[in-house]
Amino acid sequence: MMPTLYAHPFSSYCQKVLTALYENGTPFEYRVLAHDDPQLMRELAALWPMKRFPVLVDAGRTVIEATIIIEYLGLYYPGPVALLPDDPRAAIDVRMMDRFFDNYVSTPQQRIVFDALRPEADRDPRGVADARAMLDTAYAWLDAKMADREWAAGECFSLADCGAAPFLFYADWTHRIDPSFANVIAYRKRLLARPSFARAVDEARPYRSFFPLGAPDRD
Repeated sequence: MMPTLYAHPFSSYCQKVLTALYENGTPFEYRVLAHDDPQLMRELAALWPMKRFPVLVDAGRTVIEATIIIEYLGLYYPGPVALLPDDPRAAIDVRMMDRFFDNYVSTPQQRIVFDALRPEADRDPRGVADARAMLDTAYAWLDAKMADREWAAGECFSLADCGAAPFLFYADWTHRIDPSFANVIAYRKRLLARPSFARAVDEARPYRSFFPLGAPDRD
């Protein structure tokens, strides 16, 4: 039996897992979620009442959260690319960068997007300003970090890059990376050129009109 992934192509956290799956050519059943498909949404709610995705189901086990799903795949469906190093010391660096992209790139980026979805009277200008400031700080820190490395945790593509790819992709749409952060811009370009992530981006193209801030005519 193949693992089953409940996901949506336009979701950044789903793209994180899809990049890992495509990187290793892991076979899986793709259950594409849609709010106008009540059966699929009932399946998701039965598996995970929070109704957040992606969710992986394998051999009767439900696995939640993108990072944990990728680690699970590495244990039970290992492929040619080890997305988490066997060396625990190297694995700490990968996990640290993974947390950085989740907490300091994706979280403020999504805060800005979710605010745009609210009615005008319910919006939070101060929260959006704080989120933009956090992104600028994150870009600056990452620019220094990427000065002497190809991928997030060094020379090898890893779990951290699976998250960096969609998070920087959407962050630049939401709060443009300043041209002075040349290392971040170059890294984002390398991620977009990676075949596994490029496939995820292409699969999401039909949904670009849904981006609340307006998808730019690039990437």
